Amino acid sequence: MSAPRIFIIAGEASGDALGAALMRALRAARPNVVFNGVGGEAMTREGLSSLFPLTDIAVMGLLPVLARLPTLIARIKETTRAILASSPDCLVIIDSPDFTHRVARKVRRMRPDLPIVDYVSPTVWAWRPGRARKMRAYVDCVLALLPFEPQAHAQLGGPRCVYVGHPLVERLDELTPAPGEGQGALLVLPGSRLAEIERMTPLYGETLALLLKDHPGLDVAVPVAPHMEEPLRKALRDWPLEPRLIPQSEKYAAFRQARAALVTSGVATLELALACTPMAVAYKVSRLESWLRFLVRVHSIVLPNLVIGANAVPEFVQEAATPRALADAIEPLLAAGAARDAQLAAFARVRARMIEAGRNPSARAANIVLDYVDNGARRPAS
Repeated sequence: MSAPRIFIIAGEASGDALGAALMRALRAARPNVVFNGVGGEAMTREGLSSLFPLTDIAVMGLLPVLARLPTLIARIKETTRAILASSPDCLVIIDSPDFTHRVARKVRRMRPDLPIVDYVSPTVWAWRPGRARKMRAYVDCVLALLPFEPQAHAQLGGPRCVYVGHPLVERLDELTPAPGEGQGALLVLPGSRLAEIERMTPLYGETLALLLKDHPGLDVAVPVAPHMEEPLRKALRDWPLEPRLIPQSEKYAAFRQARAALVTSGVATLELALACTPMAVAYKVSRLESWLRFLVRVHSIVLPNLVIGANAVPEFVQEAATPRALADAIEPLLAAGAARDAQLAAFARVRARMIEAGRNPSARAANIVLDYVDNGARRPAS
């Protein structure tokens, strides 16, 4: 059998990690596979020689994209030329739709026979739903990380969408608490980006001041990524206590051991749910982004709530995110009782849904990619 040639494009760090795991799974299934594409350090370790540094295209948000627009346009053209020159059997684009989808559209026009697989669905179920139908013209299959996404694409007229599983599913053993765990600190997770840290830490500090009145010995811990340690320490100076900082390497152990969590909306909410840590979720954005929230179409911004289709985890967005509201939501989670039990029951449902596709998302994704490599069949765009 001839060596399958696969071109993979990742646009930022999380996509790089997904791409590396996919490359490992593809090589396990087809040891002679040949890779070309764009990726970061993780994909480079798997043998990819990236067309250019990932930092050239790893931008998020309207203003950063506009600032880097000339570079992005040049890299889109360069990537498209490289795909056409390498004549792959399949193109895999991973997240970062501002870049990867533009490449896919250009490639589809010039190589309509080339299968294109999109690993990670855009959030069409929450924002800009019209993208789903438009994707049918240049994406043959979406590999979904969340179990509700195939139904969303079907309802919106999107391309074929298959739930392969979230990468967290491969780390369930690390997230599952042992007997006796779950009695420790209150975790506070302000966010992974500088803007989130600057916006959320004052709110969480005021919330802790209220909680400390009834829990003067409260143990508070804050996980921190290495590149965010300095700005986080600066932001924590005004808190009413000095929290323990948890290094990234100990984050999942801290999740398992925690009693409850106060967390900014994001993937951390899914990690906490899988670790059976009850939580209250908050989120604040800029005034412009606050106006745009009225275009969001989902019943919740909390991933565990979306997974099970019920608002099991309390959330407080924008004006509703006040210290008093958050303290009142956390208080019953620190003791045994109905509020805590209800969240734990919901998290069991989250876990069951997340493993519906099995415990090896990378292998499932690789099998679908190789099916397109072998058969080259595309779903009609109409």
